[in-house]
Amino acid sequence: MTPPARDRIPREIWVLISAAFVIAVGFGLITPVLPQFAQSFNVGATLSSVVVSAFAFFRLVFAPAGGRLIARLGERPVYLLGLLIVAVSTGATAFAQSYGQLLLYRGLGGIGSTMFTVSAVALLVRISPPSIRARVSSAYASAFLIGGVLGPVIGGLLGNLGLRVPFLVYAVALLIAASIVAVAIKPAALRPAEGAPVLPPLSAREAWGDSAYRAGVGSALANGWANFGVRNAILPLFATAVIGTQPWVAGMALAVFAAGNAIGLTIAGRRSDAVGRKPFIIVGLLVSGVATVVTGFATNLPLLVLVSVIAGLGAGALNPAQQASMADVIGRERNGGPALAAFQMSSDLGAIVGPIVAGFLVDAGSFRLAFAITGAITLLAVLPWLRARETHPAGAASAGVAR
Repeated sequence: MTPPARDRIPREIWVLISAAFVIAVGFGLITPVLPQFAQSFNVGATLSSVVVSAFAFFRLVFAPAGGRLIARLGERPVYLLGLLIVAVSTGATAFAQSYGQLLLYRGLGGIGSTMFTVSAVALLVRISPPSIRARVSSAYASAFLIGGVLGPVIGGLLGNLGLRVPFLVYAVALLIAASIVAVAIKPAALRPAEGAPVLPPLSAREAWGDSAYRAGVGSALANGWANFGVRNAILPLFATAVIGTQPWVAGMALAVFAAGNAIGLTIAGRRSDAVGRKPFIIVGLLVSGVATVVTGFATNLPLLVLVSVIAGLGAGALNPAQQASMADVIGRERNGGPALAAFQMSSDLGAIVGPIVAGFLVDAGSFRLAFAITGAITLLAVLPWLRARETHPAGAASAGVAR
């Protein structure tokens, strides 16, 4: 018998994947140098971490409006406008003459960031065939992570030319990404068929009734706290203070984390479409949490590289399964913009609070304490998932967890 045809990833998604790669390379350029750039204005670990949190703060505040914009204008224009806003704010950051200007310019970029990230996820949910949702999520995340591997390495090297240089290069990368999407995805390609019903929106309040959505909000908070917030804000400072003073050291630690992440999500992205979402989410949180705690005890580059790879593997196992679970909750019959915006807000809240708390713990205590608390937050996020329902039919058949 001829095996059933395998669903193929639609062309529009490949365009988004290509743009995601360009965005990730650009974002990776600035992560090794942003905390040091902030400290060049004579501030400590707490205030340098606030710069990272400011970006996430603006994402959080604007997320509800971003969801409404998507419902009103559509995903494509919101995506493009978001990229342009981040490009302009990043270019302005390169010319900041004070800590206040740096904080303002970097923070404003969060408005554009939430616009293009939520609209991209909404597009993925709407376009992705249900049978390959995790594979699509894995491919999209892989583009981010491969770019995330290259970006910090290049950014660390560019940082040796000046801490402002990576911001200018990132601004150009964002303009390139916007051009790719504008040219390759036409508005007509995203319009529903004539006579097709308008999809009713799924509110965050309605989605909250699903145990998987509640658990996903919790794990998104922990993931944003640890892997988007503390890792980007504190790890470069830790690497500089404990391992070596050159920007490439921090870039190396961030790059190997992204490499481990890419491996983990490649495995989880394919397997969670076959066996379910929960196993990869739970294991990912456990591995990421333990590795984060151990990071504070890394006193040499080889050990830092090792624990960064392991933490990346854990985060990689978590992300595609978690995103696919949210797509399962929303389904293809609902407009997921409002629920996805709330889910993203949880991650952004973690990315805001995490660096500030960790920066305070560094100034008042030690790097080890900051990483220990961060790892504990990640481990606590496992608890809601133990009772949450499995959203994938293959996993639900064996688990039998109620809504």
